[in-house]
Amino acid sequence: MASRPTALVTGATAGIGREFARQLAARGHDLVLVARDEERLATVADGLRDAHGVGVETIRADLSDRADMRRTAARLADPGRPVDVLVNNAGFGINHRFVGGDLDAELRQLDVLCTAVLVLSHAAASAMRARGRGLVVTVSSVAAFTSEATYSAAKAWATTFTEALAHELRGTGVLVTAVHPGFTRTEFHARAGMDMSRIPSPLWLSSEQVVDAALRGARAGRTVVVPGALYRVAAAALQAAPRSWRSGRLPRRTAYRRPSSALDEGRSAARPDGTAGRGPA
Repeated sequence: MASRPTALVTGATAGIGREFARQLAARGHDLVLVARDEERLATVADGLRDAHGVGVETIRADLSDRADMRRTAARLADPGRPVDVLVNNAGFGINHRFVGGDLDAELRQLDVLCTAVLVLSHAAASAMRARGRGLVVTVSSVAAFTSEATYSAAKAWATTFTEALAHELRGTGVLVTAVHPGFTRTEFHARAGMDMSRIPSPLWLSSEQVVDAALRGARAGRTVVVPGALYRVAAAALQAAPRSWRSGRLPRRTAYRRPSSALDEGRSAARPDGTAGRGPA
């Protein structure tokens, strides 16, 4: 009997990451779940095993920590336990402007949103290319098409990196996709203490919509996926606009009360893709 394919998902205990894990399990993938909270990892893993009858492995890792990052990369590179799908989803935001803000927090964000994506993609893509098959999905954001502080810069890097990697791996059997969510409802809105009531309802996506669009687009070989018709129009307009016009073009969040943990792997709701932190301003 053929073994099931295996997917590794970072930031897998909530929001978009948890939905990736759920949909991949429903499609018959065994899972490797990566997140910081060991208790939540165990709870999510048990639920997915019970609901879908798949194998679920967990790795407790903080991807702003280089040792944890390397340990996760080693799992992706293990030839004896091949990973067929990598989902780079882990992320967090920060609640301050860059000038005068917390530089250590900025560096941690850069490590999670950029360095971890680079390191994990390198491990996964190298192993996948040798086998002649695989899929790497990175969760970017519509913020990548704007100029909204360091968060959008990091997401723009992730998008450009994905496009370059997809070009390099063309013809190898390895597919590479970046998905660009807009405002996405997750369980973390209330937990993060954010009043999102002024965001128009047509701008909201569900995590189910985001992940379904991402997986369908990735399997079709699309390098860039923007879920939702309104966001596809907005992304096209932003990309066509002069760069000087791109700042402050996303709706502002309405209120923010700092959550108990700003470094949450699941995506809270201040940013347009549902990530935690300051959001477009």
